[in-house]
Amino acid sequence: MTVQQLDINDSNLELCDLIFQRIATNSQQQITFAEYMDLALYHPQHGYYTTNEVNIGKHGDFFTSPHLGADFGEVLAEQFVQMWDILGKPNSFIIVEMGAGQGILAADILAYLQLQYLDFFQILEYVIIEKSAVLKAEQQQRLTTIKSVRWCNWDEIPPNSIAGCFFSNELVDALPLHQIIVDKGQIKEIYVTAESQVLEDGKTARKFAEVIGEVSTPKISEYFNLVGINLSASGYTDGYRTEVNLAALDWITTVAEKLQRGYLLTIDYGYPAHRYYNQNRREGTLQCYYHHQHHNNPYIYVGKQDLTAHVDFTALEKQGELCGLELVGLTQQGLFLMALGLGDRIAALSSNDAQVLDLAAFLRRREALHQLIDPMGLGGFGVLVQSKGLSEEERGCKLKGLIVPE
Repeated sequence: MTVQQLDINDSNLELCDLIFQRIATNSQQQITFAEYMDLALYHPQHGYYTTNEVNIGKHGDFFTSPHLGADFGEVLAEQFVQMWDILGKPNSFIIVEMGAGQGILAADILAYLQLQYLDFFQILEYVIIEKSAVLKAEQQQRLTTIKSVRWCNWDEIPPNSIAGCFFSNELVDALPLHQIIVDKGQIKEIYVTAESQVLEDGKTARKFAEVIGEVSTPKISEYFNLVGINLSASGYTDGYRTEVNLAALDWITTVAEKLQRGYLLTIDYGYPAHRYYNQNRREGTLQCYYHHQHHNNPYIYVGKQDLTAHVDFTALEKQGELCGLELVGLTQQGLFLMALGLGDRIAALSSNDAQVLDLAAFLRRREALHQLIDPMGLGGFGVLVQSKGLSEEERGCKLKGLIVPE
């Protein structure tokens, strides 16, 4: 059954050919959307994140909190300092940033720590795990003078070897995911296949199309059991479409395996499961970003656009528990940053500051700070904190970012 037929438009044709070949070599002449998304974003030569097509920034395909100034990284650094303090100020503390983008956030964090917390900076090791060679090169250029930074792959980190904090900012939303649809009251999966079309000049061209089939793996049903959602319930009518991010479960399993003692801090946009799989959210959360415009067609601009979906924080929490991670807290980015001192920075933007800065710079900074806490934008992102290997006394220490203002 064909669900949707979509034309290729301004895509990386070499990448499209590779995906068509992958489809052709499959016995069912189809691949999961997770496989399609993995190729579109992460193919070593032609994927969006592995080529110069990746365009991050205020005038690019999308921007993240660090693009609004150093404040995000600086207040985040305050949380890392407290984590080190809770762990007893050990002589070694490792921060592992997973998916560091252009290295802007790492640079802001490290510059602030060197200036304000030299004792912590001197014992700190900053590790970056980056899949994209293009972004890794940009990170290395930006961070070239900081000796405490190193890059590695997951297999270079031994199990139970990290004492410190793993963290990510807008990483999980770009992990390849499966597309699910309710069909005749049953959970089915959406696959990507290829179809031929005859052009006006009589020539034949290929295009991507979607078809419905049985789920590709029992892990999908296990996922819904994990998060306590029943898509076969009467409220989920035929055509209800959503996503399942099995890669996120694998990711958090890997982190838990590598973390010996400390924290996992995940910042991303998303919902708990009961909101993610709300019966009224019939089209899911998948979004595409191209030249700072968003739409919902993943089959155009192939290899030239970002593909993302919201994060199911319940899945991260539940899978973490199975892997030995304890929930510390889940809050919104705006509240998290305010608790760490961003509110004080906003209050400090007085008329005196406006006199020191030129008016345009003053207004830009004020707008940037408010964007970081806007509950309808970045401020509404989720901040999930989990821990492992803490003593009872350490678990009793409340993280500053999770303290709700009275």
